[in-house]
Amino acid sequence: MTGLKPGRRNLITDVDGIKVGNAVAPRAWSGTTVLVPDERAVAGVEVRGGAPGTRDINALDPSCRVDAIDAIVLSGGSMFGIDAAAGVTNVLASSGRGYKIYTAVVPIVPAAILFDLVNGGDKSWGEDPPYRRLGAEAARALGTDFPLGNVGAGLGAKAGRLKGGLGSASLVSPDGIQVGALVAVNSWGETVMPGTRHFWAWPFEQGDEFGGLSAPKGAIDLTMPRPPVPLSPAANTTIAIVATNVRLDKGEARRVALMADDGLARAIRPVHTPFDGDTVFALSTGRLPLGDLAMLTQVGHMAADCLARAIARGVYHAETLGRFPGWKTL
Repeated sequence: MTGLKPGRRNLITDVDGIKVGNAVAPRAWSGTTVLVPDERAVAGVEVRGGAPGTRDINALDPSCRVDAIDAIVLSGGSMFGIDAAAGVTNVLASSGRGYKIYTAVVPIVPAAILFDLVNGGDKSWGEDPPYRRLGAEAARALGTDFPLGNVGAGLGAKAGRLKGGLGSASLVSPDGIQVGALVAVNSWGETVMPGTRHFWAWPFEQGDEFGGLSAPKGAIDLTMPRPPVPLSPAANTTIAIVATNVRLDKGEARRVALMADDGLARAIRPVHTPFDGDTVFALSTGRLPLGDLAMLTQVGHMAADCLARAIARGVYHAETLGRFPGWKTL
């Protein structure tokens, strides 16, 4: 299909019926991002990292009863950050949003976390980590426009030797297919080719969305980078959401998440390591009927490209924080 181009915002919110909120703890150098669809939505998930941290992802299995979710949370804070989903759950429940069980209303809020506990921020929170509060703040700050880089779950993130961040991108087809990606880039692997300023995702760039550099010259260095810090299990993770307006069931959403995960491989080298908890959610707002499996394939194809671009955009917009320099300092 020809004629694919970014939506008006070049954000995941170019998919109709989606809003995003962010909140940060500036002293802790950490934060939370929440995506909330206007109506309960079908979702799937793919986990390929060797050290994931998640909540409620089993509910997304096609064999499980829950048929829709109310929000998806991406958070810093490692396992402390799982509490962000509780904050989102409380805000949604107070408005009557959730899965109805007799007279009870239970919001379904899957979540994934990344490790940012040793980035130099003040984590001396004792018995009161900030993440439940951050989740609630993010859920009350929903909108269709939001900044990239050092914001939300991307505030304390890093990408190899560079500062990581929150990224997003979108694509829209002439026949109305909308696809977007939202990602917090906190990878062990590198997003930039060794010895250059070129992103690994450079072939997929639209316009000058992450620097507008020309194609890299000369042979590509395929040497695996040395770690910027001593190796430690669970010390990284790139967590992402892709979304579409195409109507999917849970099995089809899982297929889109699986295809979209290839966007990580296009933008990060190496990826899915034993030290990452890479997790990709896929969400469908269901506003455009699914025609056939070729259309499903198109959605997955667009999602992978959007995710690769979103990763580069997150790093491109990130500013230097602590010992991790921003891309623009290269």
